[in-house]
Amino acid sequence: MVETLRARIGAFRGVLCGYRQPRTVNCPMAIRLPCDGRRGDIGDDSSLPSPVSDLPIHTATRYVQPLREGGSLPAVVETDRGELFVVKFRGAGQGARVLVAELIVGLLAREVGLPTPDLAVVEVPSRFGRSEPDPEIQELLQRSHGVNVGLRYLDGSFNFDVLAAGDLVSESFATHLVWFDALVTNPDRTHRNPNLLFWRREPWLIDHGAALYAHHDWSQVDEARTRTPFPLIRTHVLLALSGDLAAADAALAPRLDEASVDRVLRQVPDALLVDPLSADFATAGEARERYRRYLLTRLAEPRDFVAEAIVARDRQRREPPLHLAARR
Repeated sequence: MVETLRARIGAFRGVLCGYRQPRTVNCPMAIRLPCDGRRGDIGDDSSLPSPVSDLPIHTATRYVQPLREGGSLPAVVETDRGELFVVKFRGAGQGARVLVAELIVGLLAREVGLPTPDLAVVEVPSRFGRSEPDPEIQELLQRSHGVNVGLRYLDGSFNFDVLAAGDLVSESFATHLVWFDALVTNPDRTHRNPNLLFWRREPWLIDHGAALYAHHDWSQVDEARTRTPFPLIRTHVLLALSGDLAAADAALAPRLDEASVDRVLRQVPDALLVDPLSADFATAGEARERYRRYLLTRLAEPRDFVAEAIVARDRQRREPPLHLAARR
């Protein structure tokens, strides 16, 4: 059975995740998420209890298959309930910030109605991966004990290619996704690396670890830099298919109000926000407040990233299309 599963995964090397409705379980003490229903105020300091996360909690039991295409060395992992997740590990070279971005951006996408695979907290116990023969993988797993992030694996999905499957994308979806990626400064939605899966003829967003790149150097992020446009939107794989971005802005921005942003940030485990190898803040409360301030400032009018996206789309439409090799 293991060989069959590995063969099926190998046939979809580009497939990173999938969707199925998760079951929410009680929070284990190991990740310090209280389970008494207290939510707290994002702006409060760390003396308050950790916020409750609605994310399902899984424990990794078997390392199935590495996915070496990803810079963070993700892998397909089986959990304690026999379910498959693509897990991104906090011990990878890019650190816990990539996992924080994965959670925040994936959850924000859901707030505006964009489909993403189910997210979960995946606990990696100390005994996990001891029998893994690859020393690089074993070292990665040893550095990743505790809280990691998983996206549900979808068997049978395929990578999006605009030439082969562009007709499966509606103008509305393309417009909303361009707007959203400009908001969260996501550079990883290009022709070379679209980070879109198709399953049952529907698109799914994956791999948001490179987004929110301002959080890699908070000391340099003032209000002006927070509100800056996103020039890399010109490389977006769906830019040419997008429609009325101003209308999308009017429709989507109100969905990301303070309550929505707070709801998203409450899902991020404290252990990732104050990871000792990448933490910029003394407490998880301080980290959440910084992300909150960044996102709400970026969402405040005028949203310069919308005007930038409109200019980039209009310029692209005026220019002759690039040959496929040039796109890649």
